[in-house]
Amino acid sequence: MELFNHLMLGFSVALQPENIMFALIGAFLGTLIGSLPGLGPANGIAILIPLAFSLNLGADAALILLTSVYAGCMYGGRISSILLNIPGDEPAMMTCLDGYPMAKQGKAADALAISAVASFVGSFLAVIGLVLLAPLLAKFALRFGPAEYFALFILAFATLGGITGKNPMKTVFATCIGLIFSTIGIDMTTGIERFTFSNMHLYEGIDFIVIIVGLFAVSEMFIFLESHAGEGRPMIKVEKITLRAMDIVRILPTTVRGSVLGFIAGVLPGAGASLGSFISYTLEKKVIGSKGTFGEGDMRGVAAPESGNNAASSGALVPMLTLGVPGSGTTAVLLAMLISLNITPGPLMFQQHADVVWGVIAALFIGNVMLLIMNIPLIGVFVKILSIPPKYLMPIVTLIAVVGIYSITNSTLDLYMMIGFGVLGYIFRKIEIPLVPIVLGTLLGPTMEVNLRNAMNLSAGDTSILWASPIAVSIWAFAIIGLLTPVLIGPFLRKRMKKAAQNVA
Repeated sequence: MELFNHLMLGFSVALQPENIMFALIGAFLGTLIGSLPGLGPANGIAILIPLAFSLNLGADAALILLTSVYAGCMYGGRISSILLNIPGDEPAMMTCLDGYPMAKQGKAADALAISAVASFVGSFLAVIGLVLLAPLLAKFALRFGPAEYFALFILAFATLGGITGKNPMKTVFATCIGLIFSTIGIDMTTGIERFTFSNMHLYEGIDFIVIIVGLFAVSEMFIFLESHAGEGRPMIKVEKITLRAMDIVRILPTTVRGSVLGFIAGVLPGAGASLGSFISYTLEKKVIGSKGTFGEGDMRGVAAPESGNNAASSGALVPMLTLGVPGSGTTAVLLAMLISLNITPGPLMFQQHADVVWGVIAALFIGNVMLLIMNIPLIGVFVKILSIPPKYLMPIVTLIAVVGIYSITNSTLDLYMMIGFGVLGYIFRKIEIPLVPIVLGTLLGPTMEVNLRNAMNLSAGDTSILWASPIAVSIWAFAIIGLLTPVLIGPFLRKRMKKAAQNVA
């Protein structure tokens, strides 16, 4: 009954006319951004965060807008995968394996429709899982003290590389850089300046939004122009949909299996949608066996990864909302948005900001229905936009980011810093140093430092308090496993995913 009351509160927030409008706008923009190769949800949200602030949106409206963008990006990533054989983002890579062959067989519209249905089922089931699991995890997290929270932050950093991480040492290096950025400003405990170089503008630290937009949006412009500077690409023509009701029934078991696996992958910090997509496709190929035509245009080969990556994207919201630990790179960007709104994600968020949390969850239900209704009839619009040359499109994207940052801070120094972080992000991406750990280190560093200090004060400086409780010991154990997993089994999984990428090419 309590859960029902929470959902009713959420729908009372999500069904307000302005929030429905923001959900619709976010779903449309997300699908558009996701369809553009290389942008992806993290970059899309980073670009639109300044816009949300410049419009002075409340916490519920801003989060509904951005989570709708998130969901839309996961839908939109399939469009270029199926029509161009170019994944919109990494999780959409597996969709190319059967989506593009279907398109070459004249079934592009069918492949797009299947992916839309599978995305809807995956996201919808995952949001149900979010409703059931998040409150339980939040209640459990109320037992956490400073030592347990410090261990939890270590777990977040340890799992950043994820099972598919390329180089754990580069992840650790990027995390350290983020932690260094987090120390810039006035120490709130001692009042001492740290790394401000007597610049009053830095006394409050570096704005999260400047870092995120620079590292993601500006660096993406450099990367995109460097690698996709052509005049657009010829793509397969989209004919009429010829799917029958029996075809939808046929893919439902595949979709449900992919949704469950994807949700589990999303809940695990550091795993994310890429792993959800990969294991959903791999398992389905094993289940179907010789009865399938995977790699040759099997519709189940489209449904499995699409349900998996969309379920994982919603599953990644569970640790972010309940523990303040992002389950993916995109939720790390959403975490920055929450902190900027003076909302601290974690177990108390379900008590102190229940309207915001349940409003966002209710909006995810509504947004997924919108996306299903929108994606099939408007596919021709997204296809035409996808053919726009990048040299026209990317300057518009960059202009939105620049205007948004300036409208928030009214500081030219922040614009220079944004460009500086963009150059830094470009360099790091060229040498394959991940950007998400930098953002997460900057975000979680101050809170991590406060919890460490509180734990040391409680124990009079005895460091054993950090692993004194069973909960802390369990978290430390998971952190060690998360740190060692990429080293021990990561190469095997990367080899399998690389092989899949070669099949895409």
